Amino acid sequence: MQSETTENEFDVIVIGAGINGAGIARDAAMRGLKVLLLDKGDIGGGTSSWSTRLIHGGLRYLERGEFSLVRESLRERACLLNIAPHLVRPLPMLVPVYQNARRSLWTIRAGMIAYEALSFGKTLPSHRVLSPAETLQQTPGLNPEGLRGAAMYFDAQVEFAERLVVENVISAIEHGAAVLTYARVEKLIIEAGDVRGVAFRSRANGELQIARAAIVINAAGPWVDQVLAEGDAASPRLIGGTKGSHLIVAPFAGAPETAIYVEAETDGRPFFILPWNSKYLIGTTDLRYEGDLDKTQIDNDEIDYLLGETNRVVPKAKLTREQILYTYSGVRPLPFTNAQDEQSITRRHFIREHPALPSLLSIVGGKLTTYRSLAEETVDLVLQKLTPRWHREQLARRVMRESTTAQVPLPGGADFNVFCKDFKQRSHLPKATNDRWLRIYGTRASLILDLIENDQSLNEIFDDETGALAAEIVFAFENELATTLSDCLLRRTMVGLNSSHGLSAVDAAGAVAEKYLGWSGTRVEQEIAAYRSESATRNLLAHENKP
Repeated sequence: MQSETTENEFDVIVIGAGINGAGIARDAAMRGLKVLLLDKGDIGGGTSSWSTRLIHGGLRYLERGEFSLVRESLRERACLLNIAPHLVRPLPMLVPVYQNARRSLWTIRAGMIAYEALSFGKTLPSHRVLSPAETLQQTPGLNPEGLRGAAMYFDAQVEFAERLVVENVISAIEHGAAVLTYARVEKLIIEAGDVRGVAFRSRANGELQIARAAIVINAAGPWVDQVLAEGDAASPRLIGGTKGSHLIVAPFAGAPETAIYVEAETDGRPFFILPWNSKYLIGTTDLRYEGDLDKTQIDNDEIDYLLGETNRVVPKAKLTREQILYTYSGVRPLPFTNAQDEQSITRRHFIREHPALPSLLSIVGGKLTTYRSLAEETVDLVLQKLTPRWHREQLARRVMRESTTAQVPLPGGADFNVFCKDFKQRSHLPKATNDRWLRIYGTRASLILDLIENDQSLNEIFDDETGALAAEIVFAFENELATTLSDCLLRRTMVGLNSSHGLSAVDAAGAVAEKYLGWSGTRVEQEIAAYRSESATRNLLAHENKP
């Protein structure tokens, strides 16, 4: 799949191909608007890939009385379970409660009751309250000292958040959107007192290009203020992001089979120990951040905090720095506030109209769970702004007023359960390969199988740990807008999230690209070096202990 455009007139230009920008582009394109989506890097290459990978209702938001946010989140959780069943799955969550914790077992139970009362359609099982003995029977590795009991409830996990972003972009393209990655917006075009488009430079050719649109949406996440400043559209500060960091470790002694959501002893902040991708994801932190947004890393205090709290909750773990496979950090695009407590900053989203440029909208806040509703709200506002400019009959013919993104599955999710049965009968690949493809590509797995049926040499494993095949690399570049080896490994095939952060597979992946995509030896060397550099930038200490 290629998404290029020689045109420069659009209804909407969206800056930023993270989950919010991708969702907006999809909704706008599905309603008939002419859309251009731009990103200075790859699809989902920023905050969207640095999250805790949960689709959740926000249980802790109840403490701050944000009932509308919880309701919205629970509604959207149900929606994503329906439109992306291959990517978003129910996740049982255990909440152990200890003596002297800030939140008592009865407080947690009351929260669960309220949580379920706000739930949309009761799509997941109800919660249960467990005695200490039942809790330890459920999760024997938990620390029994001071254990008061636990609550068990259900949320959802998006194992590969990167794929959620990619599929929104693919859907946008299928509905007519133009998408350009590695295209940095350098200036906003301002004429007659309003924004009229953008000037951007594509890394592919280095040329400065102009694209015009009636509405420009700044969905650059933590970079929102930077886009405005560099675009000569400075405004009062919008983003006051906090850094969240995570550890990835192999299964360890006492590791829970169920996700754990527990209060940290040092600061009372809840954190997660999550089974994820045959490993464990531990996080997250919540720290003010004013550093370089392109070079966010975990720091030593965060490592000590997450290791220490995990070892307290699961004493047999005895995790050390040497057991960390890799780390990742990102900055949440939260609204700027002078509040001292990071946890008190709302996770709601806001659509901010520029104070001097009414056709320039900036997206502040938001999260994976509610991206679709944010996109619907944004496109509703876009249509309100466009209607007076267009002849009403023309608008009625061209554009659907109502969003359909809550009903139409993402590209890999249509009739998924039926597809799974048929695919396993059709495919002669190992069961592990079938299962992996279904949880990454969903129904799009059939397109990769087509490649192999046309060329059996693509049935070649290039990563022993995941069993990923050469066909997946070809598919990433030909059908899913991958431009670099990093795009392919980290945000398409998901091989970059194996135990070595993809370093064990990068040379073999380069060889596949040389053989099947026609890359020169020089390009292969450059791409491998760039991948290793990106991995090192994201990882801090993973390379201290590994060759």
